Amino acid sequence: MKSFKMLLAFSLVAITGFGAQQIVEAQQPQAEESQRDQLRIAAQQICPVTGQKLGAHGKPIKVKVGKESVYLCCKGCLKSKVSPQHWATIHANYAKAQGKCPVMKKQLPQKPKWTIVDGRIVYVCCPPCTKKIAADPETYLSKVDSLYSANLRK
Repeated sequence: MKSFKMLLAFSLVAITGFGAQQIVEAQQPQAEESQRDQLRIAAQQICPVTGQKLGAHGKPIKVKVGKESVYLCCKGCLKSKVSPQHWATIHANYAKAQGKCPVMKKQLPQKPKWTIVDGRIVYVCCPPCTKKIAADPETYLSKVDSLYSANLRK
């Protein structure tokens, strides 16, 4: 798992320029977190700035980092930069919580491909699956939510 995290961190920095990047914007708070937000918070687990458990400092704050929506542990992290190590851990957490390709329903490979859909990273077993997700994003985001729900209960 450690080598996967390191590979993921290197890949994100090399391919997309993620590293110690700035938080782009805080998203509007909602009165109630949606079930989707709750699943994503449970899957993400930690703050990309501090590495602390989400919820340890109150309600997590939804922000945009690059094209991705993620959660911070507190308002104090809004002015800070994302840690590449925590970013890699978060992505490993998301991949583990997802577990399977939402298109082919196969176990994710050790080095899964991915796409960003509506601010969410979605892992797939192969590049053609990203085209299927782009054609019907809401269906596949719902499938990812179901995978999170099933895998986070284990």
